[in-house]
Amino acid sequence: MSSALDRLKNLTAQISSYELERKSNLKELERLFNTLKIDAKVSSFENLFEFKAINLSGISLSDEDLGMIKEGKYAQIIAIIYDKEAKVKNKNISLGYFGRAEKLDKALVREIVTFVLSWRFEKSFRTLEHYHNLLAQLKTDHNDES
Repeated sequence: MSSALDRLKNLTAQISSYELERKSNLKELERLFNTLKIDAKVSSFENLFEFKAINLSGISLSDEDLGMIKEGKYAQIIAIIYDKEAKVKNKNISLGYFGRAEKLDKALVREIVTFVLSWRFEKSFRTLEHYHNLLAQLKTDHNDES
């Protein structure tokens, strides 16, 4: 009994930790949304999550060299939107252009990388919730058929 209770306590602590981190992440993401002037391209903070993906050029996002500058490249935050009505389904939109990557201040590079990773972190939660709701809908539909 104690083992099951301990597992439950650990699981509860982990879920609580994720939710606290998510709230903190959202606050930082919204701050960066304004600081990096993404708000000039996206009408509201919530609309930011309508994008399919957000990528970064000129600065690495890989585990081995996170935040490293790519020499000769331009730093830019690029959003990808999916339009099923358009002839070309995926469309790239520049959310922020920052110039030559090697000329950027290290603090700005850190904020740009933080913005992209924070968006991806929140987007993953929203995707998880979306699929959770779809599965719940299937279960409800299946029970209605029975």
